Amino acid sequence: MDMSFSPEDLAFRDEVRSFIADNYPKDLKSRRTRGEMTKEDILRWHRILYKKGWVVPHWPVQYGGTGWTITQRYIWNEENARAETQPLLPFGLSMVGPVIFSSGNEEQKKRFLPGILSGDDWWCQGYSEPGAGSDLASLKTRAVRDGDHYIVNGHKIWTTLAQYADWMFCLVRTDPAAKAQEGISFLLIDMKTPGITVRPIITMDGAHEVNEVFLEDVKVPVENRIGEENKGWTYAKYLLEFERGNPYSAGLYRALNKVRKIAADTKVGDHTLADEPEFQAAAADLNAQIVAMEFTELRIFSALSTGGNV
Repeated sequence: MDMSFSPEDLAFRDEVRSFIADNYPKDLKSRRTRGEMTKEDILRWHRILYKKGWVVPHWPVQYGGTGWTITQRYIWNEENARAETQPLLPFGLSMVGPVIFSSGNEEQKKRFLPGILSGDDWWCQGYSEPGAGSDLASLKTRAVRDGDHYIVNGHKIWTTLAQYADWMFCLVRTDPAAKAQEGISFLLIDMKTPGITVRPIITMDGAHEVNEVFLEDVKVPVENRIGEENKGWTYAKYLLEFERGNPYSAGLYRALNKVRKIAADTKVGDHTLADEPEFQAAAADLNAQIVAMEFTELRIFSALSTGGNV
């Protein structure tokens, strides 16, 4: 494994570090900490990166990507984690966008990709259902073909930021007689369509981030289906490859350091929580797991950067 940075990579790292320092809105970090992020706050960093041309480093150049090397993309992710920038919402940029440019037709690419890039169109993910979470292929939301439309009925749950979304990419069952994974289609649904109801789920911290989405006789044009009917599971798996393909160790190091700082400031009798043997053991165990994750990431990036497989 060779992850030593070339002089060009080090110069790129300096460029990224300077750009973040000069352009990241100074108030966003404190607003994130206080849980006061609005839709406009979430979009601010997105729009800055879009203007720079850096909003989708992982996309092909012809669709708006940067053309960076694997190593440069690794540096980009590491520097953003180090600076604790606001993560960009993944639903358009890292989930449905790659599905559209890889499996959508030309009309779908022209219609949907520009709004994803600019942040003008917000997306949510219509996957989980009350009876289909970890066993996603057992989903029950039904789509029945009616001419040049599908009529969709069903219930999605844990749908993040659906209250803001303009569109939902949704897995629906189009062939109930087929095997579970073989009867699913991948639809793009306009959230303004009559028959859609978004109901908030308030989590234990009082936040409204996730929702239930009810679909009752929702008409979806057939032209909004990605790829072939009943092949949606294939596109869903491709989407998950993009969703889970980013490095996480740098962010986890930052989170663990925050926990250690809080523990050092928390009094327990005549000492601090950080002095407790149980806390020290737990923190050391977490640190070891993060180190293992980091080395796994480095091995993957090293292999990819030299043209290997993982």
